[in-house]
Amino acid sequence: MISQPSRHCTVELQALPSRIGQVRRIVSAQLRYWHLDPLIDQAALGVTELLANVHRHAEPDKTCTVEIELLLERLMVSVHDHDPRLPVVTEADPFETCGRGLAMVAAVSESWGVQSQGDAGKVVWFTLCAPSSPLTAPAYPVYGADGAQPFAADTGAHAPARSAVAG
Repeated sequence: MISQPSRHCTVELQALPSRIGQVRRIVSAQLRYWHLDPLIDQAALGVTELLANVHRHAEPDKTCTVEIELLLERLMVSVHDHDPRLPVVTEADPFETCGRGLAMVAAVSESWGVQSQGDAGKVVWFTLCAPSSPLTAPAYPVYGADGAQPFAADTGAHAPARSAVAG
């Protein structure tokens, strides 16, 4: 479900490995739509780590909600799960294969934190600094604006528009 597509996106899911990849693609697509391409890698890494924590640690279930919201010049990414236990940042041994997720979130984000929701669980969030005015420029040139003819030949002539779809 996407609500207020220009500024807010919410996805509810079971934090299973296959679903985590889908949410990462949804977050990436939403950031492209908002013209925030420079934030895609950081946001995708952060949301992947938070969802992996839900998959690995959350009880009684793996149901969670991912929200991304653009507020002024800040992108906030949050994950709400039903486990009231708060995460703890630990320093992993050099040869450990896990235990660095929150440290990585902290490293790629501007800020991060945890908000207890009591018996309803918790929200783990991080923010990224967004470029100024991400929604001011259109994603693609507007056809016919200022007499511009996209895909026109160098001679200035252009072929009539045709559709590849019957009907």
